[in-house]
Amino acid sequence: MPLNVPSVARRPTWRARITAIPLFLQLAKARLSSLVAATAATGFVLGAGNNLELSGLTWTVLGTLLTACGANALNEWFEAPRDARMRRTVGRPLPSGRLQSTPALAFALTAAAAGPLLLALRVNLAAAACASAALLIYVLLYTPLKAHTPLNTLVGAVVGALGPMVGWAGATGRLDGGAWVLGAILLVWQIPHFLSLAWLYREDYRRGGFRMLARSDPDGHLTGCLVVVYTLALVPLTLLLTLIGVTGWAYAAGALLLGTGFVLAGAALERSRSAAAARRLFLASVIYLPLLLGLMVLGRVP
Repeated sequence: MPLNVPSVARRPTWRARITAIPLFLQLAKARLSSLVAATAATGFVLGAGNNLELSGLTWTVLGTLLTACGANALNEWFEAPRDARMRRTVGRPLPSGRLQSTPALAFALTAAAAGPLLLALRVNLAAAACASAALLIYVLLYTPLKAHTPLNTLVGAVVGALGPMVGWAGATGRLDGGAWVLGAILLVWQIPHFLSLAWLYREDYRRGGFRMLARSDPDGHLTGCLVVVYTLALVPLTLLLTLIGVTGWAYAAGALLLGTGFVLAGAALERSRSAAAARRLFLASVIYLPLLLGLMVLGRVP
């Protein structure tokens, strides 16, 4: 009669580990994290002026990317039970069961610790402090607030505003006026970006138990008004970079053109308050930001 020998857990094979890479990238919201890293790169280039160092730029972008990956992964780890109730998020690695909780948490904590540490060791303490602040606000404030108050959108926007400020601090070791203007631009841009998504998936957010503005704004009037206000506010904010000497007038002309298109997309949502208008506004916001960042880099004043 065979003996009952306790089974020994097998270590994952290299093939299994490689197969899991896309799941960890989804957990870290790789595209969103890359966008945060792009804002940090823009802040670094604008802050560096004539003293642009590729080594410093590389370390700053990498540290910011790791921090963003860690923050997003921790957010998904905490929200997995709520994500399982939403159609838009039920297919994510944790709610779908394709990724287990323990390795997901280990990955999230490792990335979250590695990002600020890398910035502190290879860049400077100012950049590390900005990245740490963004991480803590995102995980400890924004994530729990999503279930309690629509003001979570504003708190989340503060986190996004810190991305270019990490880059500026990485280049200069401090936060000058240009850094604060960049942060304000990112903060204001995120409000219509988030509100359009929340309006589009308002029923889904309700099922998940998230307190988004659209949940208490059934006719969409307040959402539409706020979108118009914030898209309008974005226009003078983007021009302020030229007025303080960070960018030239060619950038200002391009920013004005982009801003006008964004305002029109916001006004369309306020008029119709339809899913199609919300989808077009969200798409406009996704197109607007990379183009604006590119204009900043091309139109910077050394």
